[in-house]
Amino acid sequence: GGTDRLEPLPPSEPFELDLLAAVPERVAGEQALFAATGAVHAAAAFDRSGEPLVVREDIGRHNAVDKVVGRLLLDGRLPATGLGLFVSGRASFEMVQKAWAAGFAAVVAVSGPSSLAVETARAAGLTLAGFTRGGALNLYSPERPV
Repeated sequence: GGTDRLEPLPPSEPFELDLLAAVPERVAGEQALFAATGAVHAAAAFDRSGEPLVVREDIGRHNAVDKVVGRLLLDGRLPATGLGLFVSGRASFEMVQKAWAAGFAAVVAVSGPSSLAVETARAAGLTLAGFTRGGALNLYSPERPV
């Protein structure tokens, strides 16, 4: 697999869980296309305070993530050390793999993760939250809240 070449991420300051739980609402304010259509996915890079830095929308979940990562690359901001990645759908293995490769410290998803996504996040040392809505979340990685 593509994660064979990836080293675990350097340890970083853990995100506050209530801050992670608030990210979807903060991103929603910048989802103009979703507000108009209700039919697109969003991805966002956010900082330690939960502030969205780059928000992109696309009909495809992966395209939205690729647009965020591409913008960070063009801005000279990769690796995305200390930043989180928000995804409006579920956290698949591929999403976690992309986040790991880009150097994100956390992935926050509105839906649930696959078991392989959880395993991958734990191997990466990446914080993984799912079912993030209504100010609540499920934490899948690390195995114990820090």
